[in-house]
Amino acid sequence: MNFSSSNSYFVPVAVVPFPGCPSRSWAELPVQGKCGWCRCFIHQHLNYCLAKHPWSLDKFCPATTELRDFFAKARNGSVRLIKVIIEDEQLVLGAHKELSRRWDADYDAFVLPLLDEQQPCYVLYRLDSQNAQGYEWLFISWSPDSSPVRLKMLYAATRATVKKEFGGGHIKDEMFGTVKEDVSLSGYQKHVSSCSAPAPLTAAEQELQQIRINEDSCSQDSSTEMVKTEISVESKHQTLQGLAFPLQLDAQQAIQALKQKKINYIQLKLDLERETIDLVHTSPTEIADLPKRIPQDSARYHFFLYKHSHEGDYLESVVFIYSMPGYKCSIKERMLYSSCKSRLLDTVEQEFCLEIAKKIEIDDGAELTAEFLYEEVHPKQHAFKQAFAKPKGPVGKRGQKRLIKGPGENGEDS
Repeated sequence: MNFSSSNSYFVPVAVVPFPGCPSRSWAELPVQGKCGWCRCFIHQHLNYCLAKHPWSLDKFCPATTELRDFFAKARNGSVRLIKVIIEDEQLVLGAHKELSRRWDADYDAFVLPLLDEQQPCYVLYRLDSQNAQGYEWLFISWSPDSSPVRLKMLYAATRATVKKEFGGGHIKDEMFGTVKEDVSLSGYQKHVSSCSAPAPLTAAEQELQQIRINEDSCSQDSSTEMVKTEISVESKHQTLQGLAFPLQLDAQQAIQALKQKKINYIQLKLDLERETIDLVHTSPTEIADLPKRIPQDSARYHFFLYKHSHEGDYLESVVFIYSMPGYKCSIKERMLYSSCKSRLLDTVEQEFCLEIAKKIEIDDGAELTAEFLYEEVHPKQHAFKQAFAKPKGPVGKRGQKRLIKGPGENGEDS
């Protein structure tokens, strides 16, 4: 690796200027240990460097024996705080604090006075919680904005070594700070809250979330329309997906009674002014009475408990009937009934857990006969029609080949 006239090393990862660097080969730097700028650069690009050369960070800034012994003592739980600094390219003990009160009561009084505005450092602060390996610790990387760039790079590159020497299993949380507010007790509490918060959303996801929040708030207001919007890769363009008019209390009670089979018929209507779904009546109804239940001049929703036998089994199936008498209703009424239908069925099936065997739409009550209902609930299975099969040819010998001769070939005159 050559040293250029512009005091820059050209490496496969980047070009970084090293003013006044006396070294000529970056491969010799970890052994010589003379160039802090280049050494810091190598730390920042370990993913590339360590793949090419078996160097170790411990050769750059190893921990002293005294620091390792103190780490072993501190892990037993008798020490509240450890400050680690780099001196003469070694990790040394800068300061420590013994236990006094609860961890949160000691925090600001112990941590903040040890932070120098010009000097980076590492702080290990013991919490009162424990895991399988012992007490849990908070690891703080302090790197103030006003400190020299060289020190910032050196401390950033040696952070993994400190955690390795202390034991990563004891470290519960990590924080990085450039001002004291970042690593104060309130800053740590904000850090914990942000870590437990949901992942950040993109602008599109935030917009979709707000739409769903608005829909939920609208569903609690009986006088507000709600349009449900679901966006996915399979979404199709629709102008109106459904309106959710709230069910009145008596209508809800009627649906619950139908589920318990205490009644066999429910008729519902839309109150277009109040935008609610109201109960019309729950008169006992037989199949023969159904045509008379269908109004000739307005739309209705009907739920009918269809009692019948099928293949020897007695069944009681709930049938939903949506009656719309053609153009005798206004355009607004037709649109609202059509839009509210799907949301009403979703509510009945999901919230009331009422299974609907068949959903029917009619425009005339005369269609509701016993045969019609039976065929709708139990449609006929069409018999399989075998495709035309080509007949097989004759079996065995098909006879002698015949030769057709032209005129004159048999001795005849043409």
